[in-house]
Amino acid sequence: MTPQNLTQSVRAALEADGRVNLARHPLRIEATNDGAVVLEGDVSDVAARKSALSAAARVPGVRGIVDRLRIAVVTPRGDAEIRDSLVKLIEQESELSNCTLRVCVEGRVEPVHDAGPEGSGEVEAEIKSGVITLNGQVLSLTHKRMLGVLAWWAPGCRDVINGIAVVPEEEDTDDEIVDAVRLALEMDPMLKAETISVQCRDAVVTLEGDVRTEAGRHQAELDAWYVFGIERVVNGLRLRD
Repeated sequence: MTPQNLTQSVRAALEADGRVNLARHPLRIEATNDGAVVLEGDVSDVAARKSALSAAARVPGVRGIVDRLRIAVVTPRGDAEIRDSLVKLIEQESELSNCTLRVCVEGRVEPVHDAGPEGSGEVEAEIKSGVITLNGQVLSLTHKRMLGVLAWWAPGCRDVINGIAVVPEEEDTDDEIVDAVRLALEMDPMLKAETISVQCRDAVVTLEGDVRTEAGRHQAELDAWYVFGIERVVNGLRLRD
């Protein structure tokens, strides 16, 4: 297949995906001779971003994805503002109080919290052009996923790269994902998590139950997508009568 034909096939796959709106958010799609495909541009939210990557990867002939997708934000914010919001979000979570935290903006690393030698983790968050990159190590997948969700919640965030290691290494399971999604829903002040049930099979999360508003229905789905390791989210939430 020629690069031009592969590009056309990927574009067709994205146009067929209900979460990707190329009319509203046009993307640069370019295939190379070795089967790699470049996706570049803004998308509406994390669901559209991950759906675009998955749809492109499923196209026959695609051997790799060069991911240059970013989330479109209504009100752009500077990296320093994003840093301040992220720090505030992390400091509000008592489960993370025993982690050492540093942030890096414009190449300057700033200590935020030192948990000392008995701490349960060490995390550095770098913010560059709205992209938050998390590195370091924590004791559990739950902590890694919680930090990733909080990063996505920071106003102005355009992407999260979660490179935090879990030490000692922990096996991931569907039950672990369910626990992490439930925790994300419980942390979200917009939602009543007790009215939402979460199931997961092969990293595909299904949400069922009821919420009061369409905005709440959408937010619950986004919270699930924010959890590290999710392949797909099926939103079966209903609006409460």
